[in-house]
Order: sequence, then structure tokens, then C-alpha cells
Amino acid sequence: MIGVSDAKSRPALDGLYQQLLSRGVDYFLPGSRLELASGVPLSAQTLFRTNSPNELSFQWLGNQYTISGAGEFTDHERRILRSICRFLSTRYELLFESETTPPALPVFGQTEDRYVSTFLDPRVFKDARSAADLPDRISAAIDVLRISMLSSYEDKRISTGVLLFGGMPDACHSLPNRPADALPYASELTSIRSFHRICDGLRTIAVVDERGYMVEVVDIEEWAKPFSTMDLPVPAADRYRTHSQATLCGGHICLVLTPNGEIKVFGEGVQLFNFFEGRWRLTDTASKYQRWESAIGQGDLAARLFAAGLNLAEARRGGMFVIPDNPEDILGLVSGFDLLESAPHERHGGKNQLNYLLRNTRVTELATAVLESIAQIDGSVVLDRDSTLLAFGAILRHRLPSDHGEISEGGRTAAAIGASQFGSVLMISEGGQLSFYQKGHCIWTM
Repeated sequence: MIGVSDAKSRPALDGLYQQLLSRGVDYFLPGSRLELASGVPLSAQTLFRTNSPNELSFQWLGNQYTISGAGEFTDHERRILRSICRFLSTRYELLFESETTPPALPVFGQTEDRYVSTFLDPRVFKDARSAADLPDRISAAIDVLRISMLSSYEDKRISTGVLLFGGMPDACHSLPNRPADALPYASELTSIRSFHRICDGLRTIAVVDERGYMVEVVDIEEWAKPFSTMDLPVPAADRYRTHSQATLCGGHICLVLTPNGEIKVFGEGVQLFNFFEGRWRLTDTASKYQRWESAIGQGDLAARLFAAGLNLAEARRGGMFVIPDNPEDILGLVSGFDLLESAPHERHGGKNQLNYLLRNTRVTELATAVLESIAQIDGSVVLDRDSTLLAFGAILRHRLPSDHGEISEGGRTAAAIGASQFGSVLMISEGGQLSFYQKGHCIWTM
């Protein structure tokens, strides 16, 4: 560990690491505010303390910091903050304070990848010795997927994936013996032409042992079958449900490069991170779903809409679900001609002539495929809190709150902001993002 006198003798180096900390916080916790409070005696470990629901203080490399956010910090937000501090502390120690001299310093490369790696497996960057001795399997896997992202087959993006075997008990699986000629799961694999065909990430997936060697290729559905009856912590997209199930036990971590060119990271039965459009995002699925479920108040309805939204996002299909707080507000939101209960003589051409097919239908009893189909029709799906379908393909009447300026994202975003003044809105963009709006503001995006 670094001594205070050493830190004071390196003001330029301290300033650099303060900048690295600030950049890491800005990257993974946008909207938060990090401040350097004062110098304090150095503790043997980084200490975190909760000052208030939306403010933390912590001691790191001889300085006291506070970080504040717009809302209460979630468990995963606290965890990524600790991971950033842990990795940077270990890098500092390994470069300048440790007597350990590894053959190759495992601290360079994409810094954000290392933060993700430390979040997923804190053992690797626990200290200088572990960083020198343990392979950083996660960063190596990310390198493989990122290089693969640049490849294509017959003018189509490829997909691939890997399961990093965990170090916790798993009664259903045992790691096979490592063949004598096993290859490390590293960037060199991408030069093998058949590599992506053998493990496509959607049906088949590579299994990597604790030292980073690829030892098996498995059918992900068969591998996850022992966990198929277990409930996931939150609903998942159908295509990646088995990937979430595969990480429910054993501490396994699953990384997938999707056909959309996105890297998804699964662990603990949920998606934890995604890498898309050149940057990592902390998914924080559990806390976001909890806020959505709390707003809807009906667990089965919240789960059905959330899962449908994820499926639409994966298919890059836009849509919107609107749940007004009060039934009396419906005519202020939807034209009477769009309501499913409208009388036959009030209907006038087009979609309205099919309203009878879904009248008096509960969304919780509607086939998932039908729900997703009607969500793709231009307009919005509107339903009440008892899950009764009120309208689909509805063009919403809305006005923007007075504190909103011009909306640059497009008409769907403007409609979501306006409609959320009446209740809760789940919006799916054609770019693959899922957003929750309430009271005229975006609560979260994932």
C-alpha cells in the first residue's frame, strides 16, 4: 500500500490518478458529481460511507472524496465505484510500490475494460500480487469480442460468445480437464476462420477455465437446462434468457457479441453491462426493473411489458406502452376513435375496423407474440392498471411540460414525455434502447 509521504512526493502522479478517477466516474456514473474534500491519513483500505441517500464519501490514495447524484446510488453503482478505485489503486501499487515484477504488466489496454473486469471478478485486481499472478480472463474475452465485432460473414455481422467458468459451487456442472493443446481464449483465436462458426454465441458458446483456456464448446440451452425452472431476478429478452439462466449458479460469467454488434455481459442471472456504439454502460437491470414494477404496481403486468420491450429492442423495433394513472384521463390522451370500446358507427377505416379483435382483452392473458405485434404498429399501446387493453396504434394527444425545451431525439420521445404526465410510459427505440418515463421526465434508459 502507498504511504502518505510517497504520495506527497508525487504531486503530478497524484493529479494524474485523480483525473483517472474522475474520468472513470463520469464514464460509468454520468450525472454524478465527484469532489475532492481534503487530505486524510491513509487507511489500509478504501473506505466508503453513506452521507445521505444520494451522497457517498470515500477515502482513496490519501484523499477524501464525496460523490453525489440525482438519486440514491444503487448497489451496482456503488460496486462500479469501488471497482474503479480498486483497479486504479492496484495499478498504482503495481507500477510504483510493489516489489512484484510480472513479465507483462496487466494494467494497460482499455481502462474501461479493466473497470468492467474488476466489477465482475474482484479477485484479479485485489492487489499487485493477484494482478501479476491471475489471468484477466474478462478483459481477454472482451478483446476477442471487440475484434470479432469488426468481422462479417457473407456481408452479415457475426455473433459469438463465451462462458467463463466460475469459482463457486455448481452442482450441475464440472469443468472438463484441459487438453494438452488447449488454446488461450485470447485475440489470436479470431484469426482461425472456423472460430466464429463453432461458437456463434446464440446457440453454441465457448467454455473457458480458470486459467483462461478454451476447454469446451457447449449448447447454451442444454448447459442452462438445469436452471430452466428457476426464476430469474428480472425478466429477460427471449433470445438471451438462457444466457441469464447459465449464470444463476456457480459464479459463471457469460459474454456475447450479438448480431446487432453489441456486447452483452451476463452474471448473477441478469445482464450487467453492454458495450454499444463505442462505450460501456452499466445496465443495472435489477434496480431499473424494480422502479418500473413499483410504478406499475402489478408484478405480472410489469414483467410482461418489460419482457416485450426487451424483445422489441433486440429486434430493433420501436414501440411504446402507456399506462395512465387515472382512467378519467384517457380521453385527454387518446382520441375516442382509437379506443377499442368505440361503437361501430364511430370507426372510420384502417386499423379501427379491427378493434373488435382485441376488445375486452387483458394484456397479461394476451399471447406475447400478439402483444409485440400490436406494439410495432405506428402509435402507442395504451392499457389500464388492471392490464385491460384500451387502444393500440393510438396517436397520442400530448403537450410537453413547461420545463422542457426542444426535444431533439424525435417524435416518439416527445410523445413519451408528454404521455408520461398522465402516468407511466415504457418507450422502445429503433436503436435498441428501452426507456421509462414518468411525470414528464426520463427515469432511466438501458
